[in-house]
Amino acid sequence: MSERPLILITNDDGVSAKGLKELTEVMRLFGDVTIVAPDSHRSGMSNAITVDHPIRVTKTIDEEGFQVYKCTGTPVDCIKLAFNQLLDRLPDFVVSGINHGANSSISIMYSGTMGGALEGCIHGIPSIGFSLNDYEPEADFSRAKIYVARVFQQVAENGLPPLVCLNVNIPKGEIKGIEVCRQTTGKWVEEFDKRTDPHKQDYFWLSGYFENHEVDVAETDIFALQNGFVSVVPVNVDMTCYETFESMKSWRF
Repeated sequence: MSERPLILITNDDGVSAKGLKELTEVMRLFGDVTIVAPDSHRSGMSNAITVDHPIRVTKTIDEEGFQVYKCTGTPVDCIKLAFNQLLDRLPDFVVSGINHGANSSISIMYSGTMGGALEGCIHGIPSIGFSLNDYEPEADFSRAKIYVARVFQQVAENGLPPLVCLNVNIPKGEIKGIEVCRQTTGKWVEEFDKRTDPHKQDYFWLSGYFENHEVDVAETDIFALQNGFVSVVPVNVDMTCYETFESMKSWRF
């Protein structure tokens, strides 16, 4: 009898996050699960790694086919440690999330959730990052679970090309279906609120808003989310702009 697939899970909301628990319930239907997740919030960490202080890991659950570790590092630290120290064999899949809040468009550049998925992808493992477009404290992740299962099943059956992972965002409320999309062109317009602490020292609090440059373009991930569809965006690790690469060959340095 062949062994069950091994699924490695991480997130950036912390090992106790509701979205992680919901994701784990789905993944345990498909295989054995090992969770290596930050011990608390690591949102906005992108692909950050810890290089200036030790990383500590504690195993909190050790059952047949199910282990949980909490880590003092980032999501990428979690994946690296899993591959190098914690797992007895390479995982068959890496799954990250379910993030509390969307990671559509340019937010992928800042997302710790997608940082974890991309790290799995770099190691040659089919990897998926899942996010829910709901920022409410009591967000309901339960509706997302069937779509997590459907996307995962397709990856399990069809695989993914080398150095490609999936960025999956799930809308809040009623879900009409799943759309394969491209990343929306846009940016975060940062605003910093300047404040003064009781010691008369200035500090800044980041805020801002998202500026969508393709409001009515139907093939984009934000358009899909706004119209009730799960967006699935294939993401390359290779960030080379090949069109520019070819044109630059004529430059004379």
